Amino acid sequence: MNTMELLKEFVLNYQSNNLFTKKDRLLIATSGGVDSVVLCKLCQLAALNFGIAHCNFQLRGNDSDRDETFVNEFAKQLNVPCYSIKFDTKNYAIENRVSTQVAARELRYKWFDKIAAANQYDYILTAHHADDNIETVLMTFFRGTGLKGLTGIKAKNGKLRRPLLSVRRVELESFLQEYRLPFVQDESNFHDDYTRNYFRNKVLPMVAEVFPEAEENILGNIERLKGVSLLYDDAIAIKRKKLLRQNGNEFNIPVLLLQQQKAVRTILHEIVKEYGFTSAQLTDILRLQQSDTGKYVLSHTHRILRNRKHLIIAPLGEMDHATFIIEEPGSYKFAQGVIEIKENASGLEIAADNHIALIDSTFIQYPLILRPWKTGDYFYPLGMQKKKKISRFLIDKKFSLIDKEKVWVLEMNKKIIWVVGLRIVDRFKLTDQTKEVMQVSFKSFPLEK
Repeated sequence: MNTMELLKEFVLNYQSNNLFTKKDRLLIATSGGVDSVVLCKLCQLAALNFGIAHCNFQLRGNDSDRDETFVNEFAKQLNVPCYSIKFDTKNYAIENRVSTQVAARELRYKWFDKIAAANQYDYILTAHHADDNIETVLMTFFRGTGLKGLTGIKAKNGKLRRPLLSVRRVELESFLQEYRLPFVQDESNFHDDYTRNYFRNKVLPMVAEVFPEAEENILGNIERLKGVSLLYDDAIAIKRKKLLRQNGNEFNIPVLLLQQQKAVRTILHEIVKEYGFTSAQLTDILRLQQSDTGKYVLSHTHRILRNRKHLIIAPLGEMDHATFIIEEPGSYKFAQGVIEIKENASGLEIAADNHIALIDSTFIQYPLILRPWKTGDYFYPLGMQKKKKISRFLIDKKFSLIDKEKVWVLEMNKKIIWVVGLRIVDRFKLTDQTKEVMQVSFKSFPLEK
């Protein structure tokens, strides 16, 4: 491919994929190496409006300062704005307990966003190309990944745009030579210390000895898998909608319904990964289907709890405030104590004990929900025909802030039946017409000495 063909492909690519337009202002991440230098030149030839941004990570001594000087001079040759910054990358990595590579990535992208916003650039361009894509997919494959990880680097990611993903490295090098463009060489690219360099310098050349077309085949696979991934996403969205039932900040998955699905492991992985769970935890999560109530698995943000016939996904901050789904009579342990439900109770007298609720079973339909009260909740207290907010009810009872946090409610069809241990709802009270009685009792945990 000659220089004019590369320019035509570049223009066709950004136009057909709606990466940006001629009206947009573009900020190009520029290291001074072959890839970013060629990207800058292509943008100039295409008459695009752009500026250059360079990060000096101070990791290679004098070479880092040399690269910064080169990029500033190159911007002057192109007659475009240039922004540069020095980072104390090593200290950042130590303070944030991340690798140097991760530190550099975090620093540069945060800074790119800041510069783009301050100077009204619409998009940030990076010079990732087809060979980068091949290396990324291989590394991701060997680390372990789902389908999404095999589709390679995204051409669009927020404000980031990568218009060279269809271009091979050799084509960029040919373009550079034809235009006699200056560039700086990062000597670390020839070392095998970094994982990417090892794949680039060792693994891929060895594979090519056996499969000469391996790299082109990988690129072809990436394109095919992008299409497969779109169909896969649609299928998972249907399954997620069928299985996940939201209740406030929590999500419930009926275990029996989950077990009826094909590819349960795959479906469950796609659902739980959004809540911080890893593929390594998947076996433990699957075991919850056969576990007793109360068993759970933790991520750094959430918990998946087995609660009778459901798996409940809840934020860790609300671990003590998990919602309990009650589908039949029995005893249920929760954060504040134990609630016990008995049906067809007979010979019972209404006692002046708020910890025991006698309810007309005629109006009861399972499932019942046991949960903490929340702002906006209201009910019709026994003996009253007007509704009352629970917040006002607790104020009237002179509950402290701590006491309020311990109050739970029992509800049915999103209507509160009982403010646990305090007051039932008027419509569920026993009358002369009551034939069957449900007894719901609450026993709080004893105070620690």
